[in-house]
Amino acid sequence: MSILDTIRGFFHGQGKVEKKQRKEEEIRNVFKARCGHFKALLSANKQALSNMASLEEALKGERLFSMSFVRATCTTIITSVFNMVRHLNALSGNKAYAELFERIRAVQQSVAEIIAPKAGFPAGPLVVPLEQVTYAMTDEVGAKMAGLGEAGNTLGRHIPAGFVVTASGYRRFIAANNLQEEINRRMQMTDLAKLDAVFALSSSLQQLIIAAPLPEDLAAAILKQYRELEKAYPGARFAVRSSAIGEDAPGISYAGQYRSELNVTGDTLLDTYKEVVASKYGVTAMTYRITRGIPDDEVPMCVGCLHMVDAVCGGVAYSRDPLNRENGVMINAVPGLPKAVVDGSAEVDVFRVSREEPHAILERRIARKHFRLESMSGGGVGKVTLDGDQGLAPALSDGQALEVSKAALLFEDFYGAPQDVEWAFDLSGRLIILQSRPLPGLDAAVDIPPLPEGAELLLQGGVSASSGVGAGAVFVARRDADMLRFPTGSVLVVEQAHARWAPVLSKAAAVVSECGGVAGHLASVAREYGVPALFGVKKAAQLLKTGDMVTVDAASRRILAGRVEELLTGKKEPRVIFSGSPVFTILERAAEYIVPLHLLDPESPEFTPANCRTLHDITRFAHEKAVEEMFHTDESLFEGRWGKQLTYQGNKLQYFVINIENGFCGPVEGSCVELEEICCPPMHALWDGMLAIPWSGPVGTTGRGFWTLVAESAHNPALEISRASTRVWHNYFMVDREYCNLQASFGYHFCTVDAQAGEVAQENHVNFHFKGGAANLGRRAQRVQVIADVLEENGFIAEAREDVLSARAEELPAAEVLRLLRILGYLLIHTRQMDVALGGQDSCTAFADKLRRDIAQVLQVCATE
Repeated sequence: MSILDTIRGFFHGQGKVEKKQRKEEEIRNVFKARCGHFKALLSANKQALSNMASLEEALKGERLFSMSFVRATCTTIITSVFNMVRHLNALSGNKAYAELFERIRAVQQSVAEIIAPKAGFPAGPLVVPLEQVTYAMTDEVGAKMAGLGEAGNTLGRHIPAGFVVTASGYRRFIAANNLQEEINRRMQMTDLAKLDAVFALSSSLQQLIIAAPLPEDLAAAILKQYRELEKAYPGARFAVRSSAIGEDAPGISYAGQYRSELNVTGDTLLDTYKEVVASKYGVTAMTYRITRGIPDDEVPMCVGCLHMVDAVCGGVAYSRDPLNRENGVMINAVPGLPKAVVDGSAEVDVFRVSREEPHAILERRIARKHFRLESMSGGGVGKVTLDGDQGLAPALSDGQALEVSKAALLFEDFYGAPQDVEWAFDLSGRLIILQSRPLPGLDAAVDIPPLPEGAELLLQGGVSASSGVGAGAVFVARRDADMLRFPTGSVLVVEQAHARWAPVLSKAAAVVSECGGVAGHLASVAREYGVPALFGVKKAAQLLKTGDMVTVDAASRRILAGRVEELLTGKKEPRVIFSGSPVFTILERAAEYIVPLHLLDPESPEFTPANCRTLHDITRFAHEKAVEEMFHTDESLFEGRWGKQLTYQGNKLQYFVINIENGFCGPVEGSCVELEEICCPPMHALWDGMLAIPWSGPVGTTGRGFWTLVAESAHNPALEISRASTRVWHNYFMVDREYCNLQASFGYHFCTVDAQAGEVAQENHVNFHFKGGAANLGRRAQRVQVIADVLEENGFIAEAREDVLSARAEELPAAEVLRLLRILGYLLIHTRQMDVALGGQDSCTAFADKLRRDIAQVLQVCATE
């Protein structure tokens, strides 16, 4: 052979080697890409299922949520499912699953139509004089100002002069500063079930609004109306009052939820307007909207600017007694401004007037009053002390009480429903109407039972602000920070019945206050929520000690020691006011396209993209097909090439381990890998659980269970070991340093474990999927339910449907993830064929008890190794 031939042969051989290396590199890159798509798909699957579970919790009433939560969660689920389909399509070579994109688009369109904000609000004036306002303008000025305008312009009653900054004005302010997008973003990031998080959110949102400048056209419109009013009332002062859309609507009072400022000077009017707008995001108001399920973006804040009334006396009149609807007109009155009645800070005089003509005073209770509220010369409101006979004098005369009661009955007749009327008498003796709204929370008259035998009476007296009986441990609250520590089911005890305590009413068994009356804002909210409330109980916050168990009988005006079961029997339950609310209804409609799972059996011919009716269906289909695409389209990629057969103690096992990146401790030559060569703590934890207790077959298999297995196998060819079937797939571990995914067939059922155990707890998770079996569906379902129960006892969130189980645990320290993996490892082995051993409840109980005993032993064994 010539030298030239030798050289040619050398380069030819070298070229073959290089070509083989390039081919090997191409295959390696394909493999890495497929692993990347598969892991990304699993991550999207986890995100989608986690958010679907959040929606289900919300639908079950296990959490409060806002419209921002609904929109954000639905959008996140849609995005996650889209990413699943995108990665699945990539795994298939972009050729097999295009139809799924059409299904996602159809669902997305349906959901978007349900959750989209209302659009196309008609453009209206930024400011409207109160003299032009009628009830037909409710959507533009809010029910409070619309009712006030109606009282003056239609019914001819005296009302303050003034004007309203409209819903259009509010939208102009919000849009000019692009505030709504930022508000939604911050609300979406907040866990609204945590009161401390709501406090922080409230502070940030109010600061955001107050710092925003008013657009020039809105500021000019407000100042123009102010100058017009000042011509008639030189040096005019204002009551700047909220009139949000929805406020004072029937059944939704927002009593005391928003800010009102009294005696405001003209030079601070614009800043005060922004402060009232910002009060939309006060803790009390936000909590109320969330509890009532009212979408945030459907509550524009209109603001009334009313000429300040110099009130000699004022108060609130109920055209019917809210605790006994047949018992006359109830009037609560104080000297000075009526603010002291509605904020629950003062003792009040109570008048009861007959509803029938000729009207007469039926009852008169004159309180010892310690102060009155008056407008101060420099702006704002101050207290003036009442000494001696001043504090004992009636706040209003009998004639004034009759005049107030006739006005309340006039409004009830006009609106066709009982009314809550705020009023004042000015210096000239005129009755000025400040507000008329529907009266919420009317109760039927109740019989006062005698004191139960043996019951210890702790306190008695006060006024029943909301009837009913409640029992719980006393919690005395004196500061706002105390709300953060308020335990669910406790009795709230306060010194003053301020509306600021409203956020905890939904958790309270009852509320007791030293001051306040039936007409206060907190009383109104208590009646809405169905929470017993007893106000005006002297020294209650001093004599009742935090932690003491008491029973509050509001109708009887008694507080008894301990739980008095005789009184609690048949007590009314607090009203569930969130169910059926606007936000809840929107979520229910949207969830119909997201949560239900119809595709249960992957072996069924119905298991196709065309039958994916919900996002949950698409999620299940994509996950199932991803496993097939990854592990069964071309097993040669894994067996003998990238997948190395697991060896343990010198024995080759039917497990193949795929090293995604850093799952092996170092280079591994050959086609096998020893367990000790794998540096993946999640896999080792799973393996430890699998080996901790030897498996000796299903315990207690009955003859009937055995023949059920035989019959099932005879009719299900997929269970024949001699046939190619998804039931006899090889078992695969995919590993890297902190991640493990197991796809495995154990006997007649198939399992998936997906886990991350790293330093960042927020990224850690364990997902477990279990399906199939050898027995009939009833027995398979029994096994799945037992496993689900045991997993939930150990910290998983589990869902069982027929013979399919899905369980998950998230955001855990790495050590806790490894503990859960040891439990799963045990269950993978020791639930094999257990379905054939199950029959009645006794066998299920015995099975569950065995699992619990063994799990305790597994954890103990693993802890000592």
